[in-house]
Amino acid sequence: MGYREDGLIKLGLYVSYVALALGALFGLLQVLERIPGVTIVSAGTYYLALTAHGVLMALVFTTFFIMSLATYVVTRELGMDTYSPKLNRLSYALVALGTVMAAVPILLGKASVLYTFYPPMKASPFFYIGATVLVIGTWVFAANLLLTVRKWRSAGNSGKLPLGVFGVVATLIIWYIATIGVAIEMLFQLIPWSLGVVERIDPLLARNFFWYFGHPLVYFWLLPAYIAWYTILPRLLNVRLFSDFLARVVFVLFILFSTPVGYHHQFMDPGIEAGWKFLHTTTTFFVFVPSLITAFTITATMEMAARARGGRGLLGWVRALPWRDPVFASIAFAMILFGFGGATGAVNAGNNLNYVVHNTAWIPGHLHLTVGTAVALTFMGLSYLLLPQLVGRELHSRRLALVQVYLWFFGMLLFSSAMHYLGILGSPRRTYDVSFGGAQVAQEWGPFLIAAAAGGVLLFASVALFLYNVLRTITSGARVELQQPGEVPVPEGAPGIVDNFRLFVAIALVLVLIAYLLPTAKIISLGTPGAPPVEIR
Repeated sequence: MGYREDGLIKLGLYVSYVALALGALFGLLQVLERIPGVTIVSAGTYYLALTAHGVLMALVFTTFFIMSLATYVVTRELGMDTYSPKLNRLSYALVALGTVMAAVPILLGKASVLYTFYPPMKASPFFYIGATVLVIGTWVFAANLLLTVRKWRSAGNSGKLPLGVFGVVATLIIWYIATIGVAIEMLFQLIPWSLGVVERIDPLLARNFFWYFGHPLVYFWLLPAYIAWYTILPRLLNVRLFSDFLARVVFVLFILFSTPVGYHHQFMDPGIEAGWKFLHTTTTFFVFVPSLITAFTITATMEMAARARGGRGLLGWVRALPWRDPVFASIAFAMILFGFGGATGAVNAGNNLNYVVHNTAWIPGHLHLTVGTAVALTFMGLSYLLLPQLVGRELHSRRLALVQVYLWFFGMLLFSSAMHYLGILGSPRRTYDVSFGGAQVAQEWGPFLIAAAAGGVLLFASVALFLYNVLRTITSGARVELQQPGEVPVPEGAPGIVDNFRLFVAIALVLVLIAYLLPTAKIISLGTPGAPPVEIR
């Protein structure tokens, strides 16, 4: 016996796996196409695949999985169904409808505008409307979970929120603040433009609103992984978290600093004064602080557990960790590669260094360490834990799961290392012809493009093993009894300053206004008419 939402939780996970499968297939096509001398598809199909890969992996896979994970965490940790199962069903329906509306034009070649959908590239109106419907669905979903927390409070629970629920609330707050930007871009620029209501729009203003949303989107992906690291990992290791307080501070810092950072993606854009770019660089480096705190807190938790298992020496305790547990290994490897992703992210955030790697292969190399590993690998590991509890079947094969996790780790090391070095050599991203028409400078890229492709093949094989294991678990795993809902957890201690969400939301909004109000007004005042639209055919 579970909760009323368990059916939707399973449905969301299944949809996320379908998106993962399709996204991986399109990703494989891209890395093979970039091998020198290899031509698999036309340029038009390449950019279709590039758009589909980004949208399916970064938006569809993550959104459906996060919705299911957040619902699971809230219902289990609060010991109750959500505020309104009807609202929950409505939110999933809207997100699914928006996904279909956006995906169909992409697959028909009418929306090959890439994941960032920059104008003047122009997609079908259904793509923009679908993306808007998807966002509205997530707003309904978030409102329902926040109302669930309020209902729990009104039932006389005056103590701290359970840590997992605290992280979910922080994630939803960040999402609400971040999606203001993309909603404005869609409703007032892209949808009217695609429908022919206006002839031209300002590309700089559109990029301004997109990156208001685009970088905090990273933390919408990342915080659910942090929730798993903070709550699941200690249970796997049978040890308490090193510091519950530090974990809550981390979530609060993300609320404060996740949004006013977007201009570090726009260092090359004219029309934005250098002072505002410097301000966003500074706030971007503030966001490194919660990640460093997380690295310390989780490493300390693992060390406590390992030493309790008999681990000795300065680093000898690492061998005492359960590296043969696929769930633990997925989280540990996700954290290790995320550390490298943080280091390369510091390069992206620095004004002078960004000029070197901007729009090169370095950028997807970095992104695949963050959302592609810290998030995706954690989510795959969580699936091995959650699915058996939801479907009442044992995991088909723990050994296969372990092979899959290690395969992802080594495949990503190979792929990302090659992509980063290609970026340093100047190899571009998002380019069908990576040879630059046979230019001499491109010839030294060949071995590293092949290495990246080899890493991509390993990643695709890892996804295939994951999906096979999941499918066999759902359809033919040994039957086990579903776990009964446990008692409602009672967090220790009264709420402190870090539990005051209203205060930190107010501060976050003030920081957003400081970071964006004046430069956005300046962009609008310039009145740039924009370039003629480029129709996607």
